[in-house]
Order: sequence, then structure tokens, then C-alpha cells
Amino acid sequence: MTQGELKNKVVIVTGAAGGIGQIISKEFALAGATVVLASRNDRALQETEKKLAETSTLSIKTDITKPDSVRNLIDAAVSEFGRIDVMINNAGGGVAPCEPENTPYDDWVRMIDVNLTGTFNCCMAAGKQMLKQYYGKIINISSTAGTKGNPGLLHYSAAKAGILSLSSNLAYSWAKYNICVNSVVPGLIATPAMIGYGVIPPNKTEDGEEVPRLTRPPAPVDVANMCRFLASPAGDMITGEEFPVRAWFKLDRFWE
Repeated sequence: MTQGELKNKVVIVTGAAGGIGQIISKEFALAGATVVLASRNDRALQETEKKLAETSTLSIKTDITKPDSVRNLIDAAVSEFGRIDVMINNAGGGVAPCEPENTPYDDWVRMIDVNLTGTFNCCMAAGKQMLKQYYGKIINISSTAGTKGNPGLLHYSAAKAGILSLSSNLAYSWAKYNICVNSVVPGLIATPAMIGYGVIPPNKTEDGEEVPRLTRPPAPVDVANMCRFLASPAGDMITGEEFPVRAWFKLDRFWE
């Protein structure tokens, strides 16, 4: 894909201050898009904006779990740029794993709220603007935990599965308005946080041999590249689909 493939496209990225969101924002800016950065972490949001200082960006503090905050994000973007071409619902969150029967109710509510309800709020607010425009693209970031399941993360897994259903329903309902709705489904991604937690396998064996790239977890840029593809003209006739980003990392495909 070329650097100018998304020139003049107005793209909102939620969770833009995080590991994957920051790389998505960078890649879209490099592709020529005007990127609206959204995150509830104001300090990290400003740092991300500084990193993209040479590109066209706007940062808006947003809590996706609050409908009013999301409506403010959409209104501010439309007021500044006149439209929204692409909405990338990347914001979400995880929680410490536990046995299913020990799932705390408060953790359940929080995981559903920050992952599923937050994505719903963003789809509704952006979708209503796209209905007026009679076009647009919504890209929802789910997880292989929502397809394969993850008993240790029952609440997170259920929320991410809900995103897939939400996306499919909206794709069907909004196709007649020329609105594409798709899901990107990352597996374990080698973000700085995951590397810091020590859960990313090493690049080399104990003997010093390079581990084949396709057998290791993908990087944030691999998720960003899938989003770029769907947002580009190459994805104009794709809607209601789920796109895994997991290479051949076995843990993202099988239970054991």
C-alpha cells in the first residue's frame, strides 16, 4: 500500500494512546489520513500527538463508556473536518485472569462496559454521522479470545465475542447506506506491555536459532496494516467480515 492511499481521509482512532492504538494512528498518518486521536488518558494522548506532530492530527480526551463523551468526540471531529470517513474502535481493556467460577461481578461489569458497551457507544455515534453522509467505514477491534474463547478471561472473552456479533448486525443493517462494518481479531500481540509482562516468546531458541516469524505473535504494526487495508479503497466491497491477525501462533487457535 502506498503512503498516500488514505490522503484526506478523516479517521478516528480510540485508544490512540495505547500500544496498538498508537501504531494504528502512526500508520494511518503515514498513509496521508487526518487522524483524530481519542483516549481517556489525557497525558498519554498529548504525548502521542507530539509524536505525530508533523502530520494532521487532533486529540480529544474521550471516555468511550460514557455516551456523552463519545458524542462530544464525534461532534468535535465533524465540526473540525466536516465528516468522518473511518472509525476505528480500538479502545478496550483487560483484567487479571481467574477461574470462571471465581469471576468477580465487578470485573464482569467493567469488562463488558469498557470493551463491548464502549464499542457500541462509538458505533452508534459514528454510525449516525455516517448515515447522514451515506458512507463510511467502521473497524472494530475484537480478539481471538472472542472466537476461540478463554476460560481464564471469561468476561473479556464474552465482551470480545459480543463485538463480533455487534459488527455483523450493523454490517447487515447499514449496507444500504454504503457503510462497511468489519472486525479485526488480534491474537496475542507483541505490544510493549505484553513484552514487559514476559508473556511474549523469545525470538530465538536456547541454541540461538531464529524462531520462524510466522510462529511468533504478530506486532502492533500487523494489526495496523490490516486496518489500513480495510480502510483503503481495497476494502470498499468488504463488510460483515472478521479478520484474524495471529500468524500461526498455536495458542490463538487451539485450547492447548
